[in-house]
Amino acid sequence: MKLLSRQSRALPGVTGVARVSRRSDTLLGRVGSKDIVVLDQIDIDRATADALVKADVLAVVNAAPSISGRYPNLGPDILVNSGIILIDEVGDKIFTRLKDGGKIRIDGGTIYAGEEVVAEGIEQTPDSVADLMIEAKAGMSAQLEAFAANAIEYMKRERSLLLDGVGIPDISTRIAGQQVLIVAESADTKAELKSLKKYISDFHPVLIGVDGGADALREAGHKPHVIVGNPERIGNDTLRSGAEVVIPADIDGHAPGLERLQDLALGAVTFPASGTPEDLALLLADASDAALIVTAGMHTTLTDLLDRGQGNAASTFLVRMRVANKIVEAPAVARLYKARISWWVVALLAVTALVAVAAALLLSDVSGTYIDLVKQWWNEFVTWVKGLF
Repeated sequence: MKLLSRQSRALPGVTGVARVSRRSDTLLGRVGSKDIVVLDQIDIDRATADALVKADVLAVVNAAPSISGRYPNLGPDILVNSGIILIDEVGDKIFTRLKDGGKIRIDGGTIYAGEEVVAEGIEQTPDSVADLMIEAKAGMSAQLEAFAANAIEYMKRERSLLLDGVGIPDISTRIAGQQVLIVAESADTKAELKSLKKYISDFHPVLIGVDGGADALREAGHKPHVIVGNPERIGNDTLRSGAEVVIPADIDGHAPGLERLQDLALGAVTFPASGTPEDLALLLADASDAALIVTAGMHTTLTDLLDRGQGNAASTFLVRMRVANKIVEAPAVARLYKARISWWVVALLAVTALVAVAAALLLSDVSGTYIDLVKQWWNEFVTWVKGLF
């Protein structure tokens, strides 16, 4: 009876600890499993969604629209298809009504703190997100114009880096003439690394991990040779694995995360530039004369580029143009790459061929002639051996 009584009093919906901040970048480092993230971000991008999925959050409550219609951003689709509840457009007042670390409950599109309704919004589903994405494609033309303007501005600012490689640091890891695999963190990284297992085993490429991609390499059983990224986003064991560390730095020389590396008594090379860590890893591999660059967890479709934000999109687009003659993405390698044939496969084929020939001879009309020839060759061989003694 007591159990039935407790179940009857159970409140509907889901309950979790609220992690509250208007800025998603300040949240990502402190969210945990089954937390409910409360943020204010128009057009949730893929990188943010991937980080929230990795953190195993229970729900995302957004004060703003997660898909505004400017362009088909990828974040909401990743969230809802990963089973994360997404509540949109709850309004600005939620930040004055909720405390970070407090317990909240979500039922439908309504958010409760205790018994009090603190906000109401729109609960998104895979179907509603798909409909919004279709509508958002109409907004791409304006975004493309802005993207083109930003690409020109970035080119002016970083032309010496892009054209002449000025500012790319020297590293001790030998890359010249070798194949390189650059791994970034995304929802697809684990599967793509699995598909490249035979390629890595056969060709032993230089492994470069970008931010959480370095941890993904270790989790897949590989040891990164070079790490590019903010040490704050990378595990201690990975940083201590012996890889050479390159930290992206601001133009003024400030390198976020350098202090953490110093606390671990580890050294690093800084790379002052305004591009993303993925872009800097590509430039580093290209400047080191890599023969081929394979990327995993890095996507550059038009929608992916727009999803990065205009500044980052311009950087990625221009860097990809610079290294276009030697870069290929993991899915293409997995489809096109044929593993080297093992010796046992060759032996099996040879035995199969011999069996087929023997069967054909036995069944043919001339089989007796061939058997007599074999006997004659054998007798001659035995006689020759006896003559040696």
